[in-house]
Amino acid sequence: MTIHIDQPQFGIEVEEKSVPNNEKDEFDGGFIMPHANSFGHNFRDYEAESERQEGVENFYMTNHINQTYDFVKKMREEYGKMDRVEMSIWECCELLNDVVDESDPDLDEPQIEHLLQTAEAVRKDYPNEDWLHLTALVHDLGKVLLLPSFGELPQWAVVGDTYPVGCAFDESVVHHKYFKENPDCNNRAYNTKYGVYSESCGLDNVMMSWGHDDYMYLVAKENKSTLPSAGLFIIRYHSFYALHRSGAYKHLMNDEDEENLKWLQIFNKYDLYSKSKVRIDVEEVKPYYLSLIDKYFPARLRW
Repeated sequence: MTIHIDQPQFGIEVEEKSVPNNEKDEFDGGFIMPHANSFGHNFRDYEAESERQEGVENFYMTNHINQTYDFVKKMREEYGKMDRVEMSIWECCELLNDVVDESDPDLDEPQIEHLLQTAEAVRKDYPNEDWLHLTALVHDLGKVLLLPSFGELPQWAVVGDTYPVGCAFDESVVHHKYFKENPDCNNRAYNTKYGVYSESCGLDNVMMSWGHDDYMYLVAKENKSTLPSAGLFIIRYHSFYALHRSGAYKHLMNDEDEENLKWLQIFNKYDLYSKSKVRIDVEEVKPYYLSLIDKYFPARLRW
């Protein structure tokens, strides 16, 4: 069974990239870092994206109304039990062969292709940072939340740009206008700049809107992954575009967050620009990634 994610996911990611149309893909060591996505458009093509603007707005309207502090707390408590499935990281990677993320305008391949394309691109440019290679491989595994055995959550609770809850919603968050119908906007405990938080409290202490990012972060933490804090930071915040594109919410960050943000900004380039038609020989690269999984994760994980 293949689960199609047919609800658009967009946010800051839909901004048009200023890449000349006449530029060709760059070949570097056999791996393509493309200037165009797999549909032939520049990445996050603004004109193509506008054709489904109604779907974009409907998605974020639902997302922004329902992602409340109490909802996120409930999801974190429920999924933090890690009592749904027991499997290895690689088994989870293979599960993503059943997920084609049609919400991503740059990607029309199974998720495992994107994960390996991203990981191999990072591996080439940062050969000594094996933790970053593995982070690239696992960063989207939380999308299994869309599958029946994980609760088959609605798309607004799995994909899309993420943002803090429990404090005022920054205007840089995509389709900010729909937050006015979120109950937290009328709650004095949650609608101020700091809300339930304090200056420089650290993003570890901040509740993020629920989705695949936060779920995979919990899986890694609860199963005692030895990935460095930068790897966990990338997993949890790779869809937090209000921060790493617009600089919002920095008043909640501490010094460790500032350092980790540098790695997230490096990673994001590969997360976006490794989406190409280059096919990865899974069996060829599998032994390397299995060795990294053994290094940074237990053999079996609770999900």
